[in-house]
Amino acid sequence: MKYVILIGDGMADYPIPELDNRTPLTAARTPNMDFLATEGELGLARTVPEGMEPGSDVANLSIMGYDPARYHTGRAPLEAASMGVALEMQDVAFRCNLVTLRHEPNGDIFMEDYSAGHISSAEAKEIIISINQNLGNGSRRFYPGVSYRHLLVWRDGQDDWRTFPPHDLTGQNVRSYLTGGGREKPLLELMRSSWPLLANHEVNRRRRERSQKPATSIWLWGQGRAPKTPTLQELYGLTGAVISAVDLMRGIGIYAGLTPVIVPGATGYLDTNYAGKVEAALEALKTMDFVYLHVEAPDEAGHTGELKNKLQAIEDFDQKVVGPMLRGLRLLGAHRILLMPDHRTPLCLKTHSPEPVPFVLYDSRKPRGNHPRGFDEPTAEATGLLVDRAHLLLPRLVER
Repeated sequence: MKYVILIGDGMADYPIPELDNRTPLTAARTPNMDFLATEGELGLARTVPEGMEPGSDVANLSIMGYDPARYHTGRAPLEAASMGVALEMQDVAFRCNLVTLRHEPNGDIFMEDYSAGHISSAEAKEIIISINQNLGNGSRRFYPGVSYRHLLVWRDGQDDWRTFPPHDLTGQNVRSYLTGGGREKPLLELMRSSWPLLANHEVNRRRRERSQKPATSIWLWGQGRAPKTPTLQELYGLTGAVISAVDLMRGIGIYAGLTPVIVPGATGYLDTNYAGKVEAALEALKTMDFVYLHVEAPDEAGHTGELKNKLQAIEDFDQKVVGPMLRGLRLLGAHRILLMPDHRTPLCLKTHSPEPVPFVLYDSRKPRGNHPRGFDEPTAEATGLLVDRAHLLLPRLVER
């Protein structure tokens, strides 16, 4: 038996007036996800426990089978694992975004872009190396990651400092987040110290010449210490792989004992290498029991509030991932699939929200096919099935 989890990050949404009050999942053409909804068990799952932030770290820990209330320590330690950065007991890891801030003459500061225009990994590496040379020291080191997503390990940092995800602040005045004092003063001073270093950086000069957004600041958030989790092999006897363009997902997989598979051309955006991800997943399943395949593109479109791109990302996920995976799995024999978004990323909010999301659990040996239905939020809600703790879905998937 082969087990597969397919995640369309942030696909779920709210009804949208431009779509006649349908959600993007309802409006998009998704014949392969609709097939799974017709033939499988459809319902809603709560991936974000009450009182926790609706981040991808919390939601994907849930889907991977770990109760976030027990195992979540922060986002950055998971990304550190993917980057091969070992954390000592006294280390605190921070997510380090490269962002574009807009400074107004009156002193206001706006979050113009949480991703610095989706800066390339090569450009970002140049910047992070410069940041580390100037702001790193014996207790603080910066590590380059993918696109705008990087890492700071700070031995003197505090895991209980109050920090804020930059994608939650798009278009907002963030002056108050950057000019305060108190306990977070060392953190804020470090972020502000990056401004003069980046103002005339060669990478930013080239980006401005190409009318691209410059990386004007680092933004530190998502901190925590190394978590302690049992592996899926210890829990369920599973061997497997995790396939994603982002360090966070690979890091969760590493803590779960999965093998991270790096796919060339996987970007985390609309131009990602869908075919390469599918090929890697099917190849892994020849020798392993389980694959966790994650696609970031719908979430990125949600954060930028672009309806056209979100519809495209959902349709691409269906046509370029779900469809080819179904065809490939049929050749491998009996299989079970869990398909879902990790959380909602409503276009009207441009950030995550904590409501339950649709899921479908499909068993190739037991097709249902009672009546055609779509994979979307209202149809899932109409089934009346709510899994209130999403970390219980994985045991259901692997029949434990």
